[in-house]
Amino acid sequence: MSTSKTSLQPLHQALALAAQALWLTSPNPRVGCVITAADGTVLGQGHTQRAGGPHAEIMALRDAAQRGHSVQGATAWVTLEPCAHHGRTGPCCDTLATAGIGRVVCALTDPNPQVAGQGMAKLAAAGVQTETLSPDDEVAVQARELNIGFFSRMERGLPWVRMKVAASLDGQTALQNGQSQWITGPEARADGHVWRARACAVLTGIGTVLEDDPLLNVREVDTPRQPHLVVVDSKLDMPLNAKLLDTLGTGDQARQILIYTAADPLDPLLAVKRASLMARGAQVIDLPGPGGKVDLPALLRDLARREINELHVEAGYKLNGSLVREGLVDEYLMYISPQLIGPGQGMANLPALTQLNLSVKLAFHGVDRIGSDLRVLLRKG
Repeated sequence: MSTSKTSLQPLHQALALAAQALWLTSPNPRVGCVITAADGTVLGQGHTQRAGGPHAEIMALRDAAQRGHSVQGATAWVTLEPCAHHGRTGPCCDTLATAGIGRVVCALTDPNPQVAGQGMAKLAAAGVQTETLSPDDEVAVQARELNIGFFSRMERGLPWVRMKVAASLDGQTALQNGQSQWITGPEARADGHVWRARACAVLTGIGTVLEDDPLLNVREVDTPRQPHLVVVDSKLDMPLNAKLLDTLGTGDQARQILIYTAADPLDPLLAVKRASLMARGAQVIDLPGPGGKVDLPALLRDLARREINELHVEAGYKLNGSLVREGLVDEYLMYISPQLIGPGQGMANLPALTQLNLSVKLAFHGVDRIGSDLRVLLRKG
Protein backbone atom coordinates (compact mmCIF):
# COMPACT_ATOMS: atom_id res chain seq x y z
CA MET A 1 0.00 0.00 0.00
CA SER A 2 1.68 3.19 -1.19
CA THR A 3 -0.72 5.74 0.28
CA SER A 4 0.87 7.54 3.23
CA LYS A 5 -0.79 8.00 6.60
CA THR A 6 -0.96 11.77 6.13
CA SER A 7 -2.86 11.38 2.85
CA LEU A 8 -5.70 9.27 4.30
CA GLN A 9 -7.85 12.21 5.39
CA PRO A 10 -10.47 11.51 2.69
CA LEU A 11 -10.85 7.96 4.04
CA HIS A 12 -11.37 9.35 7.54
CA GLN A 13 -14.10 11.56 6.06
CA ALA A 14 -15.56 8.50 4.34
CA LEU A 15 -15.57 6.66 7.69
CA ALA A 16 -17.56 9.50 9.26
CA LEU A 17 -20.05 9.25 6.41
CA ALA A 18 -20.30 5.48 6.87
CA ALA A 19 -21.05 6.02 10.56
CA GLN A 20 -24.04 8.15 9.54
CA ALA A 21 -25.47 5.03 7.90
CA LEU A 22 -25.15 2.98 11.10
CA TRP A 23 -28.92 2.63 11.62
CA LEU A 24 -29.91 2.70 7.97
CA THR A 25 -28.36 0.14 5.64
CA SER A 26 -28.96 -3.29 7.20
CA PRO A 27 -28.52 -5.93 5.91
CA ASN A 28 -26.08 -4.11 3.63
CA PRO A 29 -22.77 -2.84 5.03
CA ARG A 30 -22.32 0.75 6.19
CA VAL A 31 -20.08 2.39 3.59
CA GLY A 32 -18.88 5.92 2.93
CA CYS A 33 -17.28 7.40 -0.21
CA VAL A 34 -15.44 10.65 -0.85
CA ILE A 35 -14.32 11.71 -4.34
CA THR A 36 -11.39 14.15 -4.55
CA ALA A 37 -9.57 16.04 -7.28
CA ALA A 38 -5.78 15.86 -7.69
CA ASP A 39 -5.33 18.83 -5.33
CA GLY A 40 -7.45 17.18 -2.63
CA THR A 41 -10.59 19.22 -3.24
CA VAL A 42 -13.72 17.24 -2.38
CA LEU A 43 -15.84 16.84 -5.50
CA GLY A 44 -18.58 14.66 -4.04
CA GLN A 45 -19.40 12.45 -1.09
CA GLY A 46 -22.09 10.13 0.22
CA HIS A 47 -22.97 7.00 2.15
CA THR A 48 -24.98 3.88 1.40
CA GLN A 49 -28.76 4.26 1.65
CA ARG A 50 -31.41 1.73 2.67
CA ALA A 51 -31.23 -1.76 1.19
CA GLY A 52 -32.26 -1.49 -2.44
CA GLY A 53 -31.18 2.15 -2.57
CA PRO A 54 -27.97 3.58 -4.00
CA HIS A 55 -24.60 2.65 -2.54
CA ALA A 56 -22.03 5.15 -1.24
CA GLU A 57 -20.19 5.42 -4.55
CA ILE A 58 -23.35 6.28 -6.45
CA MET A 59 -24.32 8.89 -3.86
CA ALA A 60 -20.87 10.49 -4.13
CA LEU A 61 -21.05 10.57 -7.94
CA ARG A 62 -24.52 12.14 -7.77
CA ASP A 63 -23.25 14.70 -5.26
CA ALA A 64 -20.37 15.63 -7.57
CA ALA A 65 -22.76 16.01 -10.51
CA GLN A 66 -25.10 18.21 -8.46
CA ARG A 67 -22.14 20.41 -7.55
CA GLY A 68 -21.23 20.68 -11.23
CA HIS A 69 -17.89 18.88 -10.84
CA SER A 70 -16.28 16.56 -13.37
CA VAL A 71 -14.83 13.37 -11.87
CA GLN A 72 -12.56 12.53 -14.80
CA GLY A 73 -9.29 11.24 -13.34
CA ALA A 74 -10.50 11.83 -9.76
CA THR A 75 -9.86 9.56 -6.78
CA ALA A 76 -12.67 7.71 -5.02
CA TRP A 77 -11.97 6.90 -1.37
CA VAL A 78 -14.27 4.11 -0.17
CA THR A 79 -14.47 2.36 3.21
CA LEU A 80 -15.30 -0.98 1.56
CA GLU A 81 -14.43 -2.42 -1.83
CA PRO A 82 -16.93 -1.36 -4.53
CA CYS A 83 -19.35 -4.19 -5.29
CA ALA A 84 -18.89 -6.24 -8.45
CA HIS A 85 -22.20 -8.10 -8.69
CA HIS A 86 -25.85 -7.50 -9.48
CA GLY A 87 -27.74 -7.64 -6.20
CA ARG A 88 -30.44 -5.17 -5.23
CA THR A 89 -28.43 -2.66 -7.29
CA GLY A 90 -25.88 -2.87 -10.12
CA PRO A 91 -22.07 -3.16 -9.74
CA CYS A 92 -20.56 0.02 -8.33
CA CYS A 93 -17.15 -0.79 -9.81
CA ASP A 94 -18.61 -0.55 -13.32
CA THR A 95 -20.28 2.76 -12.53
CA LEU A 96 -17.05 4.26 -11.17
CA ALA A 97 -15.08 3.17 -14.24
CA THR A 98 -17.73 4.47 -16.64
CA ALA A 99 -17.78 7.82 -14.79
CA GLY A 100 -14.09 8.27 -15.49
CA ILE A 101 -12.71 7.79 -11.98
CA GLY A 102 -8.95 7.41 -12.29
CA ARG A 103 -8.10 5.90 -8.91
CA VAL A 104 -9.92 4.00 -6.18
CA VAL A 105 -8.56 3.61 -2.64
CA CYS A 106 -10.55 1.31 -0.36
CA ALA A 107 -10.07 0.49 3.30
CA LEU A 108 -11.11 -3.16 3.12
CA THR A 109 -11.75 -5.98 0.69
CA ASP A 110 -15.44 -6.92 0.67
CA PRO A 111 -15.92 -10.29 2.48
CA ASN A 112 -18.95 -11.11 0.31
CA PRO A 113 -17.88 -14.08 -1.89
CA GLN A 114 -19.70 -12.40 -4.78
CA VAL A 115 -17.21 -9.53 -4.52
CA ALA A 116 -14.08 -10.52 -2.51
CA GLY A 117 -11.51 -8.71 -4.65
CA GLN A 118 -13.46 -8.83 -7.88
CA GLY A 119 -14.53 -5.20 -7.59
CA MET A 120 -10.97 -3.93 -7.47
CA ALA A 121 -9.93 -6.42 -10.15
CA LYS A 122 -12.62 -5.17 -12.53
CA LEU A 123 -11.57 -1.58 -11.86
CA ALA A 124 -7.93 -2.41 -12.58
CA ALA A 125 -8.94 -4.19 -15.78
CA ALA A 126 -10.75 -1.00 -16.83
CA GLY A 127 -7.55 0.99 -16.37
CA VAL A 128 -8.37 2.44 -12.94
CA GLN A 129 -5.51 2.62 -10.42
CA THR A 130 -6.47 0.62 -7.30
CA GLU A 131 -5.14 0.50 -3.74
CA THR A 132 -6.34 -1.35 -0.66
CA LEU A 133 -5.17 -0.67 2.88
CA SER A 134 -3.54 -3.32 5.01
CA PRO A 135 -6.18 -5.04 7.22
CA ASP A 136 -4.34 -3.86 10.35
CA ASP A 137 -4.35 -0.21 9.29
CA GLU A 138 -6.27 1.95 11.75
CA VAL A 139 -8.78 3.05 9.11
CA ALA A 140 -9.31 -0.54 7.96
CA VAL A 141 -9.89 -1.66 11.55
CA GLN A 142 -12.47 1.09 12.09
CA ALA A 143 -14.21 0.24 8.82
CA ARG A 144 -14.45 -3.41 9.89
CA GLU A 145 -15.81 -2.44 13.32
CA LEU A 146 -18.59 -0.47 11.64
CA ASN A 147 -19.54 -3.64 9.77
CA ILE A 148 -18.57 -6.33 12.25
CA GLY A 149 -21.88 -8.14 11.80
CA PHE A 150 -21.65 -8.09 8.00
CA PHE A 151 -18.14 -9.57 8.16
CA SER A 152 -19.33 -12.20 10.65
CA ARG A 153 -22.21 -13.26 8.42
CA MET A 154 -20.06 -13.43 5.30
CA GLU A 155 -17.05 -15.13 6.87
CA ARG A 156 -18.70 -17.44 9.45
CA GLY A 157 -22.28 -17.79 8.27
CA LEU A 158 -23.35 -16.42 11.67
CA PRO A 159 -24.52 -13.05 12.96
CA TRP A 160 -22.37 -11.14 15.42
CA VAL A 161 -24.00 -11.84 18.79
CA ARG A 162 -23.86 -8.96 21.26
CA MET A 163 -25.32 -9.60 24.72
CA LYS A 164 -26.48 -6.52 26.61
CA VAL A 165 -26.60 -6.67 30.40
CA ALA A 166 -27.36 -4.00 33.00
CA ALA A 167 -26.12 -5.02 36.44
CA SER A 168 -25.11 -3.82 39.85
CA LEU A 169 -21.47 -3.79 40.92
CA ASP A 170 -22.01 -7.19 42.54
CA GLY A 171 -23.33 -8.66 39.31
CA GLN A 172 -27.08 -8.69 39.91
CA THR A 173 -29.52 -7.79 37.13
CA ALA A 174 -32.60 -7.79 39.36
CA LEU A 175 -33.67 -8.30 42.96
CA GLN A 176 -34.80 -11.74 44.06
CA ASN A 177 -38.40 -10.60 43.57
CA GLY A 178 -37.62 -9.72 39.95
CA GLN A 179 -37.56 -5.93 40.32
CA SER A 180 -35.00 -4.43 37.93
CA GLN A 181 -36.26 -0.92 37.05
CA TRP A 182 -33.95 0.81 37.20
CA ILE A 183 -30.52 -0.56 38.08
CA THR A 184 -28.76 1.83 35.72
CA GLY A 185 -29.34 5.53 35.09
CA PRO A 186 -31.17 7.27 32.22
CA GLU A 187 -27.98 7.94 30.26
CA ALA A 188 -27.07 4.25 30.22
CA ARG A 189 -30.60 3.29 29.22
CA ALA A 190 -30.52 5.78 26.33
CA ASP A 191 -27.12 4.47 25.25
CA GLY A 192 -28.55 0.96 25.26
CA HIS A 193 -31.13 2.11 22.71
CA VAL A 194 -28.32 3.39 20.48
CA TRP A 195 -26.83 -0.10 20.41
CA ARG A 196 -30.25 -1.66 19.96
CA ALA A 197 -30.88 0.62 16.98
CA ARG A 198 -27.75 -0.53 15.11
CA ALA A 199 -28.71 -4.20 15.36
CA CYS A 200 -30.55 -6.08 12.63
CA ALA A 201 -32.55 -7.94 15.27
CA VAL A 202 -33.15 -8.07 19.03
CA LEU A 203 -33.29 -11.52 20.66
CA THR A 204 -35.09 -12.30 23.88
CA GLY A 205 -36.62 -15.28 25.65
CA ILE A 206 -40.22 -16.09 26.44
CA GLY A 207 -39.44 -15.65 30.14
CA THR A 208 -38.73 -11.96 29.59
CA VAL A 209 -41.91 -11.59 27.54
CA LEU A 210 -44.06 -13.21 30.22
CA GLU A 211 -42.46 -11.33 33.13
CA ASP A 212 -42.00 -7.85 31.65
CA ASP A 213 -44.26 -7.69 28.55
CA PRO A 214 -41.66 -5.47 26.84
CA LEU A 215 -41.81 -3.67 23.50
CA LEU A 216 -38.09 -4.20 22.79
CA ASN A 217 -38.13 -1.54 20.10
CA VAL A 218 -36.02 1.60 19.74
CA ARG A 219 -37.55 4.61 21.48
CA GLU A 220 -34.63 6.78 22.67
CA VAL A 221 -33.18 7.21 19.16
CA ASP A 222 -34.67 8.70 16.00
CA THR A 223 -34.10 5.74 13.70
CA PRO A 224 -35.53 5.10 10.21
CA ARG A 225 -36.10 1.41 10.94
CA GLN A 226 -36.84 -0.88 13.87
CA PRO A 227 -34.71 -3.99 14.40
CA HIS A 228 -36.53 -7.26 13.89
CA LEU A 229 -37.48 -9.24 16.99
CA VAL A 230 -36.49 -12.84 17.72
CA VAL A 231 -38.10 -14.77 20.57
CA VAL A 232 -36.89 -18.13 21.90
CA ASP A 233 -40.13 -19.81 22.96
CA SER A 234 -39.65 -23.57 23.36
CA LYS A 235 -43.23 -24.39 24.37
CA LEU A 236 -44.94 -21.68 22.30
CA ASP A 237 -46.19 -19.80 25.35
CA MET A 238 -46.32 -16.42 23.57
CA PRO A 239 -49.44 -14.52 24.71
CA LEU A 240 -51.58 -13.29 21.84
CA ASN A 241 -51.90 -9.93 23.60
CA ALA A 242 -48.15 -9.43 24.10
CA LYS A 243 -47.20 -5.80 23.49
CA LEU A 244 -44.36 -6.72 21.18
CA LEU A 245 -46.89 -8.09 18.68
CA ASP A 246 -48.14 -4.51 18.30
CA THR A 247 -44.76 -3.25 17.07
CA LEU A 248 -44.68 -4.87 13.63
CA GLY A 249 -45.40 -1.84 11.46
CA THR A 250 -45.99 -1.88 7.70
CA GLY A 251 -44.09 -1.37 4.46
CA ASP A 252 -40.80 -2.70 3.13
CA GLN A 253 -39.02 -1.69 6.34
CA ALA A 254 -41.60 -3.36 8.60
CA ARG A 255 -40.37 -5.11 11.69
CA GLN A 256 -40.51 -8.90 11.59
CA ILE A 257 -41.18 -11.04 14.65
CA LEU A 258 -39.64 -14.50 14.51
CA ILE A 259 -40.72 -16.98 17.17
CA TYR A 260 -38.49 -20.06 17.38
CA THR A 261 -40.07 -23.03 19.10
CA ALA A 262 -39.54 -26.69 19.92
CA ALA A 263 -43.22 -27.32 20.54
CA ASP A 264 -44.93 -30.34 18.97
CA PRO A 265 -46.07 -29.22 15.48
CA LEU A 266 -48.78 -31.93 15.53
CA ASP A 267 -50.41 -30.73 18.75
CA PRO A 268 -53.92 -29.54 17.66
CA LEU A 269 -54.17 -26.93 20.42
CA LEU A 270 -50.81 -25.47 19.46
CA ALA A 271 -51.85 -25.49 15.82
CA VAL A 272 -54.57 -23.00 16.73
CA LYS A 273 -51.98 -20.95 18.66
CA ARG A 274 -49.63 -20.96 15.68
CA ALA A 275 -52.36 -19.80 13.35
CA SER A 276 -53.34 -17.02 15.74
CA LEU A 277 -49.76 -15.80 16.08
CA MET A 278 -49.31 -15.86 12.33
CA ALA A 279 -52.54 -13.91 11.97
CA ARG A 280 -50.96 -11.26 14.20
CA GLY A 281 -48.04 -11.10 11.74
CA ALA A 282 -45.49 -13.23 13.58
CA GLN A 283 -43.54 -16.07 11.99
CA VAL A 284 -43.39 -19.34 13.93
CA ILE A 285 -40.31 -21.44 13.17
CA ASP A 286 -39.86 -25.02 14.39
CA LEU A 287 -36.28 -25.62 15.49
CA PRO A 288 -36.25 -28.36 18.15
CA GLY A 289 -33.00 -29.26 19.87
CA PRO A 290 -31.94 -31.50 22.76
CA GLY A 291 -34.10 -31.62 25.87
CA GLY A 292 -37.12 -30.05 24.26
CA LYS A 293 -35.32 -26.73 23.87
CA VAL A 294 -34.77 -24.59 20.78
CA ASP A 295 -31.55 -25.45 18.93
CA LEU A 296 -29.65 -22.20 19.51
CA PRO A 297 -26.71 -22.78 17.12
CA ALA A 298 -29.20 -23.67 14.37
CA LEU A 299 -31.19 -20.54 15.24
CA LEU A 300 -28.11 -18.37 14.62
CA ARG A 301 -27.41 -20.07 11.31
CA ASP A 302 -31.02 -19.52 10.27
CA LEU A 303 -30.82 -15.84 11.21
CA ALA A 304 -27.70 -15.46 9.07
CA ARG A 305 -29.61 -16.94 6.14
CA ARG A 306 -32.23 -14.28 6.81
CA GLU A 307 -29.51 -11.61 6.47
CA ILE A 308 -29.22 -10.75 10.16
CA ASN A 309 -25.78 -9.17 10.69
CA GLU A 310 -25.82 -7.98 14.30
CA LEU A 311 -27.97 -9.77 16.87
CA HIS A 312 -28.60 -7.78 20.05
CA VAL A 313 -29.49 -10.03 23.01
CA GLU A 314 -31.65 -8.64 25.82
CA ALA A 315 -32.78 -11.66 27.78
CA GLY A 316 -32.96 -13.13 31.26
CA TYR A 317 -30.27 -15.07 33.07
CA LYS A 318 -31.56 -18.46 31.84
CA LEU A 319 -31.30 -17.74 28.10
CA ASN A 320 -28.14 -15.72 28.70
CA GLY A 321 -26.66 -18.74 30.44
CA SER A 322 -27.58 -21.06 27.58
CA LEU A 323 -25.97 -18.75 25.02
CA VAL A 324 -22.80 -18.39 27.09
CA ARG A 325 -22.51 -22.12 27.83
CA GLU A 326 -22.77 -22.94 24.13
CA GLY A 327 -20.11 -20.37 23.25
CA LEU A 328 -22.46 -18.34 21.07
CA VAL A 329 -21.79 -14.84 22.44
CA ASP A 330 -19.21 -12.75 20.57
CA GLU A 331 -19.43 -9.54 22.56
CA TYR A 332 -20.75 -8.43 25.94
CA LEU A 333 -22.21 -4.93 26.29
CA MET A 334 -22.36 -4.41 30.03
CA TYR A 335 -23.63 -1.43 31.97
CA ILE A 336 -22.35 -1.53 35.54
CA SER A 337 -24.13 0.51 38.18
CA PRO A 338 -22.14 1.73 41.22
CA GLN A 339 -24.33 0.02 43.79
CA LEU A 340 -24.44 -3.20 45.77
CA ILE A 341 -27.83 -4.86 46.04
CA GLY A 342 -27.02 -8.24 47.58
CA PRO A 343 -28.69 -11.52 46.58
CA GLY A 344 -30.69 -11.28 43.38
CA GLN A 345 -30.79 -12.55 39.82
CA GLY A 346 -27.39 -12.84 38.17
CA MET A 347 -26.28 -12.06 34.63
CA ALA A 348 -26.26 -15.63 33.37
CA ASN A 349 -27.21 -19.03 34.74
CA LEU A 350 -23.86 -20.82 34.60
CA PRO A 351 -22.79 -24.08 36.27
CA ALA A 352 -20.56 -24.08 39.33
CA LEU A 353 -16.91 -24.59 38.42
CA THR A 354 -14.36 -26.71 40.21
CA GLN A 355 -11.35 -25.05 38.59
CA LEU A 356 -10.68 -21.44 37.62
CA ASN A 357 -9.15 -22.47 34.30
CA LEU A 358 -12.62 -23.59 33.19
CA SER A 359 -14.00 -20.05 33.35
CA VAL A 360 -15.21 -18.12 30.31
CA LYS A 361 -12.20 -16.02 29.28
CA LEU A 362 -12.98 -12.51 28.04
CA ALA A 363 -10.90 -9.48 27.07
CA PHE A 364 -11.75 -5.83 27.66
CA HIS A 365 -12.48 -4.07 24.38
CA GLY A 366 -13.65 -0.74 25.75
CA VAL A 367 -14.53 0.97 29.03
CA ASP A 368 -16.45 4.26 29.10
CA ARG A 369 -18.32 6.36 31.64
CA ILE A 370 -22.00 6.75 30.69
CA GLY A 371 -23.69 9.07 33.14
CA SER A 372 -23.17 7.59 36.60
CA ASP A 373 -22.56 4.09 35.20
CA LEU A 374 -19.78 2.27 33.38
CA ARG A 375 -20.18 0.79 29.91
CA VAL A 376 -17.85 -2.16 29.44
CA LEU A 377 -17.39 -3.95 26.14
CA LEU A 378 -15.84 -7.41 26.31
CA ARG A 379 -15.05 -10.02 23.69
CA LYS A 380 -13.84 -13.57 23.76
CA GLY A 381 -10.29 -13.73 25.05
